[in-house]
Amino acid sequence: MEEDANAQSNSDPQANAGTDASTSATTVPSDFGGIDDSGPGSNPDSNPAPAPDLDLDPDPNPDRSGDGPIQWRRDASTSRTVWLLWSLGVGTFFATISIIVFWRLYDLAGQTAGQPVVVAFTAALIVTTLVLILAGSTEQRVRALADSLPVPLPSGRGLERAIDAATGTLIMAVVIGSLMLIGRYVSQNELLATGAGPFTGLAALLIPLALVALVLASFLRSIGALDREERAIYLYDPDQAIDLRLIESVSSRQLGDTVVLTLEYAQPDGTYVAGPRRLAVPPAVATEIEGLVASSRTESAA
Repeated sequence: MEEDANAQSNSDPQANAGTDASTSATTVPSDFGGIDDSGPGSNPDSNPAPAPDLDLDPDPNPDRSGDGPIQWRRDASTSRTVWLLWSLGVGTFFATISIIVFWRLYDLAGQTAGQPVVVAFTAALIVTTLVLILAGSTEQRVRALADSLPVPLPSGRGLERAIDAATGTLIMAVVIGSLMLIGRYVSQNELLATGAGPFTGLAALLIPLALVALVLASFLRSIGALDREERAIYLYDPDQAIDLRLIESVSSRQLGDTVVLTLEYAQPDGTYVAGPRRLAVPPAVATEIEGLVASSRTESAA
């Protein structure tokens, strides 16, 4: 899984040799929308020019010294922070449901001496999932499995997210199961006056923490492009455009492999300028944005 932001530009691939290899090409649509001017008193005349046609398959080592646009894509495929938050967040919910279902089936099977069957089936399912996760040709194995099953199975990016969710589910199932087993052992042996309370409480606390992780993963996810020549940022989902000449100041905060920028907009003639106040971008893009805002302020002051 690719780790950093995938910043990219339209520069000549041969001119890009030897540049920073921490970014890589991504494919994003080219139909950028205009700036969100739905706010009260917004100024439609301040909208940046339409986004230029972007090279969707540039050199993997883009040259950030020119004036061409830089693309980036921040999601579970390209950001380790987003991947970790999303996988563990989704995995916590799936693990909780799986443990409840397993325990219920185990109790019901105890009435018919079928508990070994439930344990064997669960163990086989876990081993199969581990094989699919650790296999080097996961997609080929899933396709082969799909041919033998009457239900459709995911492929491509959907398969990647399914594998991420399965990985998070196994990790969190081990964590939650361990807490429950430790609590049971402590309670049966009366090792603590509070019994299993601290351990079951910690296991229950993981659920709201998983919700927070999913919210953070959604916030840190972003797809966009920075046009240095037009001094504009073009975002997707939702489609927005930000004119950097309308930004008075920008502050940044590092969060894992992502930089969260806080934008302060100017108010020309007292009019409100609509647009996002916070952006999650790669470190390289954050540096470019801060430099462009600083140069715009210098030119305005001159």
